[in-house]
Amino acid sequence: MTGQPPDDTAERALQDSSDLMPPAFWAFHELYHQAYFEYAFVQLGEQVTADRLVDQTFVFLAVIWPDVTAQENPEAFAWTLLKERVAAELEAQGRPPAAMETMAFERAIRAACNPILDSFRAEFRAQVTELEDGMGLYAAMARLPERQFDVMVLQYALGFPTKKTALVMGVCEATVRSTRRAAKCRLAADLGLELGEDTDDEE
Repeated sequence: MTGQPPDDTAERALQDSSDLMPPAFWAFHELYHQAYFEYAFVQLGEQVTADRLVDQTFVFLAVIWPDVTAQENPEAFAWTLLKERVAAELEAQGRPPAAMETMAFERAIRAACNPILDSFRAEFRAQVTELEDGMGLYAAMARLPERQFDVMVLQYALGFPTKKTALVMGVCEATVRSTRRAAKCRLAADLGLELGEDTDDEE
């Protein structure tokens, strides 16, 4: 999975505007395109659809770039726009997010659930035996509030460090850490475990 945009109308539009857009736009594109693609792919479960949606999102950002840069937080504005477009795509297709197909079996069981389980094992040891297959944990993840779910996907499923997660979402690193702690506490409560508020010190 490369996240490279296909040669379609959206990509040609970006190429055609390459001489018109300021370097700041292309720096933004370079910084966030891959992250946007990976998040969209996790949600949509289709690489071509994710590529198309992300390309169209950047074309729209290019069209309104002066408005984007006028925002108090351009990163948060663009992240919200991406998420709205992902939600609209899913609604248009008449289906819920494909995370159960793409995350639970390809990514979350291996990449997200394992490190969370390791953290819980260190805290609870024998109490997590029934969670070893990861499915109970994934079901609990799917019930997280939106921001908590996004942080867990970006950090545990996609492997982004705290700093990059904060940049992608347009929030500060402290917000990512507190959101991650809240998510882990909620997951532990959902799984019948008692995780302390100060146990999360990951970067």
